Amino acid sequence: MGHYFTNNDNLKSEIKRVDVVIHNISYYFYTDNGVFSKGKLDFGTELLLKTFNCTYPQEKELLDVGCGCGPIGIYAALLGFTVDMSDVNKRAIHLSRMSIKEQGLKANVFESDAYESIDKKYDYIVSNPPIRVGKEKLYEIIMGAKKYLKENGELWIVVRKKQGADSLVKDMKKAYKIVELVNKKKGYYIIMAK
Repeated sequence: MGHYFTNNDNLKSEIKRVDVVIHNISYYFYTDNGVFSKGKLDFGTELLLKTFNCTYPQEKELLDVGCGCGPIGIYAALLGFTVDMSDVNKRAIHLSRMSIKEQGLKANVFESDAYESIDKKYDYIVSNPPIRVGKEKLYEIIMGAKKYLKENGELWIVVRKKQGADSLVKDMKKAYKIVELVNKKKGYYIIMAK
């Protein structure tokens, strides 16, 4: 069985539009076979977006790492952030670009395995990281973010409690100055690190 963090050119395409409303902001993104949370906005990402909700970015730069089909990066672009979105999945990149273009938004969407194609620093890195990719890659995304954050920059992630959120928070406290459990609901933790 393939995973959403790999590329499978043999999967039949069945593109679907998903309409969402976060804090009275309506937008949409496209999903397809072979991408995360096909056909809907997953609960973890929705909780992350409702918790993050920085409505006055003042030209802040944001990276959506592991963007999937783009619900985080698209929302950030609507809020006025300067947005970069990256993923290893070519189908996810195509879907994100399509959604961004159709809605007349600006975001730079590109292929990157974690931070391999990243060469700048951000005010915010926001992610629903791919837990099933394995601990080594997961920690590369989460712990590696600090190298790509500006001074006082923030990492925002969502992780399920049953997928090791408690031990992850402990490990994050060794790498970051501040780690806060900002919200939790239905077993999902929204974590902010500085």
